[in-house]
Amino acid sequence: MDFLDLFSHGFIQRALVAGCFIAVLCSVLGTFLVLRRLSLIGDGLAHVTFGGVAVGLLFGAYPFYMAIPIVMASALGILKLIDKARLYGDAAIGIVSSLGIAGGILIASAAGGFNIDLFSYLFGNILAISRVEVWTSVLLCFCLIVVIALYYHELLAITFDEESAKASGIKTTRINRILVLLTALTVVLAMKVVGIMLVSALLIIPPVTALQFARGFKTTIIISCLTGIVAVMAGVTISFVLDLPAGASIVIVSFGIFLVSFLGARLRIKGISRR
Repeated sequence: MDFLDLFSHGFIQRALVAGCFIAVLCSVLGTFLVLRRLSLIGDGLAHVTFGGVAVGLLFGAYPFYMAIPIVMASALGILKLIDKARLYGDAAIGIVSSLGIAGGILIASAAGGFNIDLFSYLFGNILAISRVEVWTSVLLCFCLIVVIALYYHELLAITFDEESAKASGIKTTRINRILVLLTALTVVLAMKVVGIMLVSALLIIPPVTALQFARGFKTTIIISCLTGIVAVMAGVTISFVLDLPAGASIVIVSFGIFLVSFLGARLRIKGISRR
């Protein structure tokens, strides 16, 4: 089969379109989360997604729709724990994460154990993504762009100094809620791309790759998005050609890009210091 014929398949086209839009979502949101040291919120919400998927399989409903309200409620729960219980972000994420995974295991056991459907959500299946999920990723990406355009300066202020932002009159609670709810929706979407077990990689690796050599905040977001898109396109292509798991391929490619950028940044620093 000719290499270009690969892209003539409808399921490959859907995988690439949805994957690229989800990569943009993860890269943009991940930039804010990484800089705020909340990058593990993706991993925590992914564990909750496991619980939501188990609930869907238990009741015979589409897990994607069952997971969305559960994960969104959990994201708001993390904010409440940080605010009301005065916990650090990682502690609040850990509590919600452990509750989500424990609940998922109990529900999966009640539903008759771990079946093939549950494992497909754990490890992702981007090649089976539906048209509805493609349009959902496009719509969510558009919503994210609108939110960032409307609240860019507020998001920037909260990212670097939340206390000062609050003192200056910015409604930090509302901005934080919007941010975590968008993250929750993105995590649920991303489980079809790389799976529940690897979803945090899409939120973390592209932003930290961009931070290796980006000079400004906007540049960091752009480079992060490009890294995510390249990783998805290369990962999907490699997985199809070599018959490898798509989610794992995307993550490995993403890490490879990070490694190259990290080594390049170190060599550049050494070159500057020798001058």
